Amino acid sequence: MNMTTQIDISERRSQSYQLIDELMMLRTEMLAQYSMLGSARPFEKNDETITAIQDFCQALVDYTADAHFSLYRFISEGKERRAQVLDIANRVYPKISETTSIIITFNDKYDNQKHCEESLGMLEKDLSYIGEVLADRIENEDSLIRVLRSERK
Repeated sequence: MNMTTQIDISERRSQSYQLIDELMMLRTEMLAQYSMLGSARPFEKNDETITAIQDFCQALVDYTADAHFSLYRFISEGKERRAQVLDIANRVYPKISETTSIIITFNDKYDNQKHCEESLGMLEKDLSYIGEVLADRIENEDSLIRVLRSERK
């Protein structure tokens, strides 16, 4: 491996680490919004509840989009060459994609005031379900992130 190749790999890894850090920040924000929304029980049809739902939806979408358009892009564009990363990505990415569909459905159900008001009676159940989905997603993402952060080449 020549010096230029080593620098290129180092730059890609550095960029990968930065994307992981950004994802973790968005994940933390989303989980904080989830927690704040959960603590607003019982859910009543008022501006505070509607705002909390919409804030959570925004954080949820930001987190989900960031993962797909930045972190997973390296893999989908074929820029990742480490066999260990590709192996875990092939195992967990389909599961992560499934959670994305569920997240989009949740967001569509609660993404604006009218939708929130119409679906408020189902929010308790839907939050419980999306919490389980997020736990699975995070577990799968963490598997991938651990390998991405490893120093093996």
